[in-house]
Amino acid sequence: MASGAGGTNGVSLEEPKKVTREDWRKKKELEEQRKLGNAPADVDEEGKDINPHIPQYISSVPWYMNSSKRPTLKHQRPQAERQKQHSSSAEWYQGGVQEHAVATRYHRGACENCGALTHTRKNCMERPRKAGAKYTGMGIAPDEHVQPQLVFGYDGKRDRWNGYDPEEHMKIVEEYSKVDLVKCALKAQKLQEEMASGKLERVNSPRHQGGEEESNSQTERDHSSEDEDKHADDIDMPGQNFDSKRRVTVRNLRIREDIAKYLRNLDPNSAYYDPKTRAMRENPYASTGRNPDEVGYAGDNFARYTGDAISMAQTQLFAWEAYHKGSEVHLQADPTKLELLYKSFKAKKEDFKAQQKESILEKYGGQEYLDAPPAELLLAQTENYVEYSWHGTAIKGQQKAFACSKYEEDVKINNHTRIWGSYWKEGKWGYKCCHSFVKYSYCTGETGKEIANTEANLMAEQPEEEEHMTKPKTLMEIHQEKQKEKRKKKHKKSSNSDSEGEEKKKQEKLKKALNAEEARLLHIKEIMQLDERRRPYSSQYEAREPTEEEMEAYRMKRQRPDDPMASFLGQ
Repeated sequence: MASGAGGTNGVSLEEPKKVTREDWRKKKELEEQRKLGNAPADVDEEGKDINPHIPQYISSVPWYMNSSKRPTLKHQRPQAERQKQHSSSAEWYQGGVQEHAVATRYHRGACENCGALTHTRKNCMERPRKAGAKYTGMGIAPDEHVQPQLVFGYDGKRDRWNGYDPEEHMKIVEEYSKVDLVKCALKAQKLQEEMASGKLERVNSPRHQGGEEESNSQTERDHSSEDEDKHADDIDMPGQNFDSKRRVTVRNLRIREDIAKYLRNLDPNSAYYDPKTRAMRENPYASTGRNPDEVGYAGDNFARYTGDAISMAQTQLFAWEAYHKGSEVHLQADPTKLELLYKSFKAKKEDFKAQQKESILEKYGGQEYLDAPPAELLLAQTENYVEYSWHGTAIKGQQKAFACSKYEEDVKINNHTRIWGSYWKEGKWGYKCCHSFVKYSYCTGETGKEIANTEANLMAEQPEEEEHMTKPKTLMEIHQEKQKEKRKKKHKKSSNSDSEGEEKKKQEKLKKALNAEEARLLHIKEIMQLDERRRPYSSQYEAREPTEEEMEAYRMKRQRPDDPMASFLGQ
């Protein structure tokens, strides 16, 4: 059975014959001669030469292929049965095609509802009929057109003209040909009108007969120029300008008045010009002493250090310094966070500078030298004309303007001599003239002050009178207070005795923990003195949380190597 199965599948299941030493040596010599070119290369079953330099693990045929044939590299090439079949470029979806006519009777296998052959009753999209087409044989619906399943390869998916019908282009050609015929008819009609009006009579005269051909060519050129001028406005190409008068295309990539960078300064020691990138980073007029703001071009770096580029560079520098100091900030990853951090840093820096300046001025003085007078007094010049009197007031001219508020100022109502808010006491605003806290009250003068002072004194004396006016306690209340005091004293004594008992218990527990800790340390010391091979293996121990007394004993008995008195603990 095995041999039969192998024969039907074309696979040989026979074991490979054992090669003798002599045959193996001859085979190796033949391979060496083929590699040197002295022997012809081996040929596969298709007649193609096999490169002798191919390694053996590539050229050797797998066990599941028929090795009885000639040596081959078919197992390394694409297998035809595994290749994906793609649709050709000539295939495309059909549009507007009705393949079959409407059937007149029901066919077996068609839809029981509508009678179409392209689907079943389960997939029918038509309204379910009371009696289907299978039973009535009437109203059979036409078959749907099933589009082919096209599978395109890499080129077929990217073909712009895939599915394009060349016959569609003939419609455009016919349309333009019709337009040309109409133009010719219009020209012929125009010529006939001119001839009828007498404009072309001079052409038939013997003096102009010799130049008839020249005039005809001239009229043709005029008509052709008119046709070209109609489409001149539609031409809008980048880098070009179409002149309809001269019918030429003008290149305007660069204004001709611009001077090339390398021609601005012919000194070979001036700014370097890179012809590959067309960049000149330095200022070509640096050696001439001209101001960069006055020249038309001051180098590529001049534009780099203007505008927001400087602030951008400062922000980037701050981000690097902040990152080295431990702050996770990045200019591109989180610009908002960096901007807020930089603003707070600048504000703190300004505050620090101001505090440092104030501290120096407080210590050494000299504030009067920092306060410079205004520019008008320094230059003794101003455009404002002002006349002053002998005592300094302005008689004629512009006076100094005072800052005005939107609220009314210095308004005194109801006979008050002071404004509202001139008096403050105990969180309240009032009038200083009468100590009144009511805004729209009438001024009472000194009498109002006396009344306010007496009310304040009465409010201060009232709590003392309340203490004297308290009712005397009864004998029952006095007895209850004494009983409460006795209970408190007893509770204090019992609590003191309980606390003393708890302290004694704690001391006893601590002593036991200290003894256990000493025993543990002695046991560890004895084990450490033994040889490693004779030490016992202690794997069983009680897994529990240590008590407070055991932790305290461990702290008291623990030896610290950095303690200078550690050597005296055992004595």
